[in-house]
Amino acid sequence: MTVYSDEDLLQLSGLQHFAFCRRQWALIHVENQWQENLRTVEGSLMHRRAHDEALRERRGDLLILRGLAVVSHALGITGKCDVVEFHADPNGVSLQGEEGRWRPEPVEYKVGKPKEHLADELQLCAQAMCLEEMLCCAIPSGALYYGEPRRRTQVAFTGELRQAVRSACAEMHQYARRGYTPKAKPGKFCNACSLKDLCLPRLSKSGSVADYIRKAMEELP
Repeated sequence: MTVYSDEDLLQLSGLQHFAFCRRQWALIHVENQWQENLRTVEGSLMHRRAHDEALRERRGDLLILRGLAVVSHALGITGKCDVVEFHADPNGVSLQGEEGRWRPEPVEYKVGKPKEHLADELQLCAQAMCLEEMLCCAIPSGALYYGEPRRRTQVAFTGELRQAVRSACAEMHQYARRGYTPKAKPGKFCNACSLKDLCLPRLSKSGSVADYIRKAMEELP
């Protein structure tokens, strides 16, 4: 089994980008390009509140930690969880500075509403797999909180979802090692992408850059 070094770790948050569009992920995480739009700004504000590490709440049998740093050397990823709720459970894990045993459950905050693709579920499952590796425990489920309906969606971490996380992480590492940026595959989802102007998805339909320029010149009066 591959075990990644600290130098090879990729951003856990990139899983969502990768599942949404491999080219978007490469532009951000391989080429270090970024542009903001309304959605990304709203998301940053929401996560800034969720990641307030100074907020440590205790509500009876519930302990809430924010901005918890996680890592998995098996997957080769690292990042932060928006929120991890620890529920008092005799079959749970021990935590430094806390009495008793606790069952962890990651909660990820998202702008908007549940999506048709599984990008959010993959990111959440990856957080759980990091926590499992760090705490030596099993985490069967977590939750996604969406800003528009303002309610949680429970996510079961099935074998299929876990395998999808492993496959995505392995593919991300292959691209990262090669410094490879995939070609654009234009679709309706391109309109919601903050990198649309950098990606130029229409250009991919025109073949090479030379072909694109030649056709543009032919259209001039």
